[in-house]
Amino acid sequence: MSFESAAKEVLLKQFFSPSNTKRRPRYVLVIHGGAGTITRQGSSDEQQAAYKLALSQALLAGYKLLNEGADAIDAVVAAVSVMEDDPLFNSAKGAVFNIEGKIELDASIMVSKPPFSHPEIPSNRRGLGLTLLTRTKNPSHLVRSLYLAPSLAPHTLLSGATAERLGQSLGETLVDPSYFFTEHRWKEHRRGLGLPEEPVPQPGIPLVTAPQTPLDAYPTGTVGAVALDVHGCIASLTSTGGKTNKLVGRIGDTPQMGSGFWAEEWPETNIIRRLWRKFRGLSSLNRGVGVSGTGDGDYFIRRSAAVTISHRVRYLHESLEEATRHVVHDLLAEGGLGGFIALDLDGNVSMPLNCGGMYRGVIREDGIAKTAIFADEDVA
Repeated sequence: MSFESAAKEVLLKQFFSPSNTKRRPRYVLVIHGGAGTITRQGSSDEQQAAYKLALSQALLAGYKLLNEGADAIDAVVAAVSVMEDDPLFNSAKGAVFNIEGKIELDASIMVSKPPFSHPEIPSNRRGLGLTLLTRTKNPSHLVRSLYLAPSLAPHTLLSGATAERLGQSLGETLVDPSYFFTEHRWKEHRRGLGLPEEPVPQPGIPLVTAPQTPLDAYPTGTVGAVALDVHGCIASLTSTGGKTNKLVGRIGDTPQMGSGFWAEEWPETNIIRRLWRKFRGLSSLNRGVGVSGTGDGDYFIRRSAAVTISHRVRYLHESLEEATRHVVHDLLAEGGLGGFIALDLDGNVSMPLNCGGMYRGVIREDGIAKTAIFADEDVA
């Protein structure tokens, strides 16, 4: 070992010893409820208020857990399940119909490292995607349960009846497909095919109409959440009904790792950047990113959009904001509309979009839920 290398090693050991490192654990939750051609001109104050209230409720559900020291994986499930149960959003209860008038749901989860409360999870098991679900009441619950059961579901992508059968064995709730029928999504489905909206089918239980008409007619978006917990773990969760009038069996970006979702962390090896992080009092010498996307998923797949954001941060040393805006711009250049929510291990948040609006929000340690809908609104 050269004198220079030895000196660096001594310096690092002294400077980054436990007694010298001031850790400042932090937590933050960021969510989205879909993106697309959402305009003020096509909305009312009541519609906007309904969405912002729903977003705030989702943020507060996740915040409660983070504030109690819970894992990020539990916080994102809490937040997303609120939106899955709300017919305003294109996921679970408010999901859109495919071309044959059926519901097919996707969901995914990924963590930067195994949850603190589940040390038995192998370090290389970072995520799971589920697709073509037809009976799962809350896909967010199912994907979490199967992620935490590696011996039962050892793969990274599962579909349909197999995933639901395994989930049921773990206590997850399955429902009759009629549970997902909502009147406003049915009428969108029929209008999109150029067919009469009436009569509305009677699937066995009363169809639900949202308290306010959704702003996102013919949506392509999703719901999602990304959280950082006090243990320094990032979790990303995404859930969707897909594209209105999609072909039967279509699989979008939501369950495909690296396309619609991503989470990872890595050690900072550059001595200057390590010293700078120490000087700023940051809580970890690692770097990390979590991403959830929403929009026209076919473009996200073609661009490997979510993982590209992380790699720009890791290998080009861009800020989170720079990386997400680069990828959003690249999507738009190819005709793909949508946006991202992303955060890093330092608690930085980015929520760029390239379309008229994206339902989004963030909540930090102060417990104040901040929400926005349109592209010109600032929520950070």
